[in-house]
Amino acid sequence: MRRHDTLFIGGEWVAPAGTATIDVVSPHTEEVVGQVPDGTTADMDRAVAAAREAFDHGPWPRMTFAERAEVIGRLAAIYNERQGEMAQLITEEMGSPITFSNLAQAPQPLGMLQYYAELGKTFEQEEQRPGLFGPITVRREPVGVVAAVVPWNVPQFVTMTKVAPALLAGCAIVLKPAPETPLDAYLLAEWAIEAGIPAGVLNIVAAGREVGEHLISHPGVDKVAFTGSTAAGRRIAAICGEQLKRVSLELGGKSAAIVLDDADLAASMGFLSIASLMNNGQACVAQTRILASRNRYDEVVDAVANMVNSQPVGDPADPATGIGPLVAKRQQDRVEGYIRIGMDEGAKVVVGGLDRPYDRGWYVSPTVFAGVTNEMRIAREEIFGPVLAVIPYEDEADAVRIANDSDYGLAGSVWTADAEHGMDVARQVRTGTYGVNCFMLETNAPFGGYKASGIGRELGPEGLNGYLEYKTIARLG
Repeated sequence: MRRHDTLFIGGEWVAPAGTATIDVVSPHTEEVVGQVPDGTTADMDRAVAAAREAFDHGPWPRMTFAERAEVIGRLAAIYNERQGEMAQLITEEMGSPITFSNLAQAPQPLGMLQYYAELGKTFEQEEQRPGLFGPITVRREPVGVVAAVVPWNVPQFVTMTKVAPALLAGCAIVLKPAPETPLDAYLLAEWAIEAGIPAGVLNIVAAGREVGEHLISHPGVDKVAFTGSTAAGRRIAAICGEQLKRVSLELGGKSAAIVLDDADLAASMGFLSIASLMNNGQACVAQTRILASRNRYDEVVDAVANMVNSQPVGDPADPATGIGPLVAKRQQDRVEGYIRIGMDEGAKVVVGGLDRPYDRGWYVSPTVFAGVTNEMRIAREEIFGPVLAVIPYEDEADAVRIANDSDYGLAGSVWTADAEHGMDVARQVRTGTYGVNCFMLETNAPFGGYKASGIGRELGPEGLNGYLEYKTIARLG
């Protein structure tokens, strides 16, 4: 039982304003494994005030990029030494298989810290340009106080897409973890203290949606960085638009994996098992629409079914587990509801269905649907669980059309024996991140979505730009 009775505000562990608490429940055992204070609006006001003080009067925004990078590097070194502890904690609180936690949940956030620490060594605050009448100075300054609101599925990954570049930019941050997964943020706070991040630069208050909206609309916040559902993103965009507040949104997805006729199915399924089922299917980039030509449709359906069947379902702490439980009972109900919808729409269950693999824990049976059309709800709506739809296409142009026929545009992939031709397909699909015979997110390249998948980009130098204001200074004489 990991119990915390304080909040991290102003560089200190402080008592919360209220008495309510958040129970962290294991998705595997359905037992309480942690407890933290449930933040109130008063707590958020205090956190914003601390961030405001740190930004308006503290040393952090007035340091050079290289000086901030040195501190970020110290945090990265601590993270590197203890990343196994972080991976285990995330598996415990949200059910990510430990193999995936060791592969991505902890190493990728570490990689972001390392990337921005290295970028900051050479990043210039000012750039000189020739002007019409004299020299021009383009100056990069931090945007201010950032509200970072993150989800439960990859809590440290999403946290670091915001915190790492915001720290390098010189911002002060109020981080609101999801109530399902607040424990990893407490561990991060401990490491931030050890690394020497100044008081008030990073503040952490776990809370529910109403308190989160209070943070987003707070007049002391200059920018909101949000990852979550498209519905919530629309609400946040409306608030920020009314206040003319900077905002970046990384939202939902319904990505397509196009399997071309020349693809090596055995090799492709090895990679697709991660691309489509990572984190128990709870990933915005999961490629849950598998597009197969009618020439090889039955063969692809069989290959996908065998791939899903090969994933052991069970205790996420077991290294042999491929698919663990969903994060909460409501998520279990949601995913099973979509399985019912698929059946009602006339799709054929090839693997899985509504029989639960265990009586305890929030498990669902990994499910593959065949006979799916792109008009069905299971092909259009984000399910956020291990449910795959295999959709037939007539020819390559039809495959690209189906891939693009979506409200979303976050990720995708193409599988082919001709990688150069795969690049031609990639250029036609309107989505932010794409893979040819693979799928991965690179820390030095921008990540974000088209259409309803969001606004703005994270990672790479583009991710840093989202936390900077650009000032032009003209000079005569």
